[in-house]
Amino acid sequence: MVDLSRHARHISLPQVGIAGQQKLSDASVLVVGAGGLGSPALLYLAAAGIGRIGIIDDDKVDLSNLQRQIIHSTNNVDKSKSQSAMESINSLDPAIQVISIEERLAPTNAIELLQQDWDVLIDGTDNIPTRYLIDDACSILGIPWIYGSIHRFEGQVTVFNHNDGPCYRDLFPEAPPADAVPNCEEGGVLGVLPGVIGSIQATEAIKIILGIGNSLSGRLLIYDAERMEFNTLKYSKSDDREPVLDLKMVTEMFDSSQWCATDLNNVEIVNEQEVQKGKANQGEIMIAEITMDEVIQKRDNGWLPFILDVRSEMEYDQARIATVDLQIEHTNVQSIVNDLPADRDVLVHCRSGMRSQMAIMLLAQSGFDSSRMFNLSGGIIAWSAAKPDEIIN
Repeated sequence: MVDLSRHARHISLPQVGIAGQQKLSDASVLVVGAGGLGSPALLYLAAAGIGRIGIIDDDKVDLSNLQRQIIHSTNNVDKSKSQSAMESINSLDPAIQVISIEERLAPTNAIELLQQDWDVLIDGTDNIPTRYLIDDACSILGIPWIYGSIHRFEGQVTVFNHNDGPCYRDLFPEAPPADAVPNCEEGGVLGVLPGVIGSIQATEAIKIILGIGNSLSGRLLIYDAERMEFNTLKYSKSDDREPVLDLKMVTEMFDSSQWCATDLNNVEIVNEQEVQKGKANQGEIMIAEITMDEVIQKRDNGWLPFILDVRSEMEYDQARIATVDLQIEHTNVQSIVNDLPADRDVLVHCRSGMRSQMAIMLLAQSGFDSSRMFNLSGGIIAWSAAKPDEIIN
């Protein structure tokens, strides 16, 4: 039974009405992770009147979480995140059925947990192996899911496995090793950033349930909080990718601590010392992370890389490296693959290092030799801190 008073503002929307609100009441949404992304997503799902909400999280609330994980309170420090989130949801709307699952999602339990009649899944995790696991399990079970990712001042959102649309493996067919991508604790995150991204995830879930609007399926929404900019990267379903029939590939990844090798080639993110040692094998796609200290040392020894700036034109006009060779937004780098030099290393940078990593992936997929590309860790921020006299404002 729809609570007419509680959901009056929804019901007054022509796209929702009483029938749409009833759909929300009848819907079941599973949220994996009750942290930064899960917090706003869970609260807005509950406020929207989703009738059944599942929460998977085996962690406990820590004081450091409260900067961004707004579903928890100081009184719940050291309490199970799943239980804490359930209390917040029930205090908002006691009529919602909340399923608290105090487990870590793994290949051994994913199918069992995800096949419990969930209409949509929201990803609130902060590690890549679990995202591949979610993608594989949702592909097997036919569940659409909303991906979210945050790092420092930047966030990403898209929708996977919706209406026969692309999956996570279509956008990211390869994955780096487990220690290459920092989590929030290691890389830092602006406290309000997950509020924006998690709210967009909840919006996409509600739209899917109601069957309204255009989803982000096939479009990766990229948000830069520092520049207050939204950009969109289009991607499509791969005709060459084999359908996921079981969790064998992702199970092997969890067992071996290596991230998702595919039949085509491997993508590795390695540091400069590993590059010097020739860590990558022939035929591998390699994304080499390089720090400013390493850049300075290599330049002192005669290194003259081609510098590719993959930020927006506005960012470039406001501040740029004096010796930059080419600027183009990271979403368009495949259009300039033939303009890159065949006889020089390419140093790719953005503001902090996130968009430049994606640019290198796109260039590698277009056939450019990834062994000659270097991703500047910390981007122009790191360059400006180390060599402010080499920045043109």
